[in-house]
Amino acid sequence: MTISHLGQSGFRLRLGAATVYVDPYLSDSVEAAEGQEMRRLRTAPLRPDQVDDADHVLVSHAHLDHCDPATLVPIATSCPACRFVASFEAAGRMTGPMCIEPDRVVVAGVEGIELSRDAVVRPVPAAHRDLETDELGRPRYAGFLIEYSGLRIYHAGDGSVHPDVVRAVRSFGRIDIAMLPVNECNYYRGRRGIVGNMSIREAFGYAEEIGAGRVIPMHYDMFGPNCVYEDEILAVYRNAKPRFTLDLPRENMSL
Repeated sequence: MTISHLGQSGFRLRLGAATVYVDPYLSDSVEAAEGQEMRRLRTAPLRPDQVDDADHVLVSHAHLDHCDPATLVPIATSCPACRFVASFEAAGRMTGPMCIEPDRVVVAGVEGIELSRDAVVRPVPAAHRDLETDELGRPRYAGFLIEYSGLRIYHAGDGSVHPDVVRAVRSFGRIDIAMLPVNECNYYRGRRGIVGNMSIREAFGYAEEIGAGRVIPMHYDMFGPNCVYEDEILAVYRNAKPRFTLDLPRENMSL
């Protein structure tokens, strides 16, 4: 298994025969929509039209840095067999304005979805800041629990610690790898319309509560107003001495 970080909350997972992208953001759409202040701090490792190996793309929610037309539409074109698994709101945007064929988009609900013969994804809710579902119980903001070859890999999407989310994730048992946002919610970000997620300390506490063996922090490296310094993450880890192993996100991580 290899995991490559694409920036922000984006990852490419090579799971045996299946290649899975999670929340890829490979364009400058946020800067175009919100101004130069939100320009990329990290260059995209490839252009959207260079993605030619996606079997599945998981989209946690409808925010532009996760559900980006300038990224997802080229992937849908370059990878005609690719299927998308998305929260109900994101799925509506994909089959609506993006014109991705509805039979290629699966709405994340409560059932597991097969990714390959030996990999399955199980959507779990995320609270960003509240826990929101539709009338069918499907999450507006989703996380993803991927089971592959005896491993459990958890991508939390955008989320805060919430007791219902903790219970949902813990019901699967021990988590081998947890990808958790660390761009905290605070007054100044909120005043600018930035929702924020867990703080570093909240993410580390959450990781211990769900029994994570390894933690990959995410959602902190893309936009200046929403960034966290890696020195901060490492300092908290050194001083808190949690029981899990910390892996800062990088390209081509073999775990």
